[in-house]
Amino acid sequence: MRTMKLSTSTLEVPVVAIGCMRINALDKKQAETFVQTSLEEGANFFDHADIYGSGTCEEIFADAIRMSDDVREKIILQSKVGIRKGSFDFSKEHILEAVNGSLKRLKTDYLDVLLLHRPDALVEPEEVAEAFDLLERSGKVRHFGVSNQKPMQIELLKKHVKQPLVANQLQLSITNATMISNGINVNMENDAALDRDGSILDYCRLHDITVQPWSPFQYGFFEGVFLGSDKFPELNRIIDAVAAKYGVSNTTIAIAWLLRHPAKMQPITGTMNLERLKDCCKASDITLTREDWYEIYRAAGNILP
Repeated sequence: MRTMKLSTSTLEVPVVAIGCMRINALDKKQAETFVQTSLEEGANFFDHADIYGSGTCEEIFADAIRMSDDVREKIILQSKVGIRKGSFDFSKEHILEAVNGSLKRLKTDYLDVLLLHRPDALVEPEEVAEAFDLLERSGKVRHFGVSNQKPMQIELLKKHVKQPLVANQLQLSITNATMISNGINVNMENDAALDRDGSILDYCRLHDITVQPWSPFQYGFFEGVFLGSDKFPELNRIIDAVAAKYGVSNTTIAIAWLLRHPAKMQPITGTMNLERLKDCCKASDITLTREDWYEIYRAAGNILP
């Protein structure tokens, strides 16, 4: 697995991260095999959130990997906090409580990365800063970031938070690429020109924040997977042709399309299928040509001016 630096941190991470949101769908043996397969593929970066399975996903993962001091040294753990039932909560009290809960469930003393999940409209950045300082000083969290946030929300946090924000986890796929398309359709009077996120992709590149695409195979908001879908016949025809050209699967090409972008993204997988997991990891070795990348982009219905 090819690796990269996470933002400007000292963390050397695999270019493909393993999402654990669905690990609670596996039985004990399947979970152990899934985690072991990830490690064998060199994918030792595991993404969690306290709300995944109401916490059970973190517990299942810790048991599956047989967490110990020796194991902990070989993996990178990221988790997210801030979503509560019916609300969002970036209060100091909740952040600290949520992190302690994740650490207990993951059977570890620290997180490599903590992300604030979806934006809290009632956020008081001073409280976030206090929470981050306490977590850093105690050694419970080593690096910090955000998820689903746009530039001005990050700037507001940075006014008070002294720690670098190393990652921003954002929904991005071939069919959900508005953060790319609005940059291509500058000054155009079409829907693709609408800037819905404050040029977050350019912002993250300017500030060395690693973009972590989530749901890299989904279209819409969890409406389904575009690979093999009859809603995207042209896209699948092109992806299959490109996959045949490189001698890999369509899954590999969908991840390779994200990795080809010069922003140096780190896609988060979501599959629990071992073969698809391996195919995702193979994308590390594929570099699409500029022509291939744009052909796939257009086939998804994205337009060029």
